[in-house]
Amino acid sequence: MDVPKLKLGDTEVPRIGLGTNRLTNTSEHAALVKEAVALGLGHVDSAHTYTGGESEETIGAALSPVADGVVVATKGGWGAGNGRPDVLRAQIEESLRRLQTETIALYYLHRVDPETPLDDSLGAIKEYRDSGKVRHVGLSEVGIDQIEQARNVVPIAAVQNRYSLIDRTHDEVVDYCAAEGIVFVPFFPLRGVGSQQLSEIADRHGASPEQIALAWLLRRSPTTLPIPGTLSLEHLRENLAALEIELSADEFEALR
Repeated sequence: MDVPKLKLGDTEVPRIGLGTNRLTNTSEHAALVKEAVALGLGHVDSAHTYTGGESEETIGAALSPVADGVVVATKGGWGAGNGRPDVLRAQIEESLRRLQTETIALYYLHRVDPETPLDDSLGAIKEYRDSGKVRHVGLSEVGIDQIEQARNVVPIAAVQNRYSLIDRTHDEVVDYCAAEGIVFVPFFPLRGVGSQQLSEIADRHGASPEQIALAWLLRRSPTTLPIPGTLSLEHLRENLAALEIELSADEFEALR
């Protein structure tokens, strides 16, 4: 079967990526990232803050120059005061160096800064987009009003919010993104997932409950791209195998 893909920015990628909030700059973790891409993974997600910068450094060491068909995303502006344009510019420059790249494929505002107008934060990121050092722009942990405000400043390619089978706070954002053709990236897509019903459906498919939870997210909306984090090659393979699971309408509704 063809692996389901979607367009993230200007690149078609498989619909399950890799979260790297625990990645450290070791030869083992660099090897994991290389192997992930060799297995067909097309999206690696990081942030300026992850493991004190080691996540970005590891990805840079493992993947630079990034192969065609792979999107490396990162984020900046975590924490009050860090959405100021001068702070964001400094963080983008540091991310470019760590990732060993001249262009970041997808750059998110990690959080809306309570101390800085959203337009000002995005204006700084837009400067980098206009100069070609950032190709596409995203937002993290936002509501529809904030997405619409942001789109008046710069095109938004992706929205990354916490969302999973058991955490549906952002249902309306998922639907908005689908309607607008914006990629929705659920983070912590497997956190706390587990139920009798999930286990029964997993047994029917000869799959793990985690794989069914990912398959549910894929069916939930045509623009979802979950990014389960793992440091295990075995779990990575299991996550990617979820792309081949098709839930029936009844199974989807039973879990919903």
